[in-house]
Amino acid sequence: MSFRNLDLNLLRVFDAVMAERNLTRAAERLAMTQPAVSHALKRLREALGEELFVRQAFGMKPTSRAEGLWPEIRQALDRLRAVLDPGDYQPATEDATFQIAMADATAALVLPPLVADLESLQARARVHVLPLTTRDPRSLLEQGEADFALGYFPQAVAALQGQGQLAAIRHHRLYESQYVCVMRRDHPLAQAPLDLDTYCAAHHLLVSFSGRPHGFVDESLAALGRSRRIVLTVNQFFTAGRVVAQSDLLTVLPARFVSATGYRSGLVERPLPLALAPVHVDMLWHMRDEDRPSLRWMRERLLLAAALAAA
Repeated sequence: MSFRNLDLNLLRVFDAVMAERNLTRAAERLAMTQPAVSHALKRLREALGEELFVRQAFGMKPTSRAEGLWPEIRQALDRLRAVLDPGDYQPATEDATFQIAMADATAALVLPPLVADLESLQARARVHVLPLTTRDPRSLLEQGEADFALGYFPQAVAALQGQGQLAAIRHHRLYESQYVCVMRRDHPLAQAPLDLDTYCAAHHLLVSFSGRPHGFVDESLAALGRSRRIVLTVNQFFTAGRVVAQSDLLTVLPARFVSATGYRSGLVERPLPLALAPVHVDMLWHMRDEDRPSLRWMRERLLLAAALAAA
């Protein structure tokens, strides 16, 4: 590839598709048609001589090459935007404070790449992480107590999808994960496949932000006419990891969150003996903040950090 002949507009298209993971949403962001976005990606692929995306049923999956290119391209575009459009938020010279509600596991995944990004930009931003105690953070956003909420919000997102463009709360899918059963590495049940009878007979730890004594696993078991004994309920993934690593309790965690417990070396993951829907981690924000420069800038930073965390 000759950089001299590269159309730099193709990098803007690449950046939008990486952020959205969907051609339709990327086209809307760029004020382009979907065929035009597809054609631009084709031209970029031909210029680089490598595949950058794989089409899937739910959108566009970046290749490892695309994941490696994106942080550098995004940073270069940000610097160009700051020079050419001084009306935007200037992270290196303007102070700003951002309130982000998320659970400890989400924070453990997203904050390291976010902080590295902010430091590379020499940003003056301050980020306050608020404890998440609900699966429906819409009231936090509506009342202005949080600028963003990151996490698994199935009921809230379903309601927002039903409202369509009329919804005051916006949302964006960040990544997904599958649930797994987690136990200490030398647990007696770690040596053989886990069947439903054995699983129900064991003692369990439940992670519940709200403190409810039952969760989605118990609802799924009830649909099968089964139940389990919950010995302990906690509201942090870190606490769950420490307790499970030092006891015979079992817990259920999203696979991506096991490392966030801080005890991965002392834990093992086993497939659950019942079917559960995947965990969808979303970012929510209020529409009043759609065009506020500083919050638009932070939204882009969070998209990038989540993409790096999920890579």
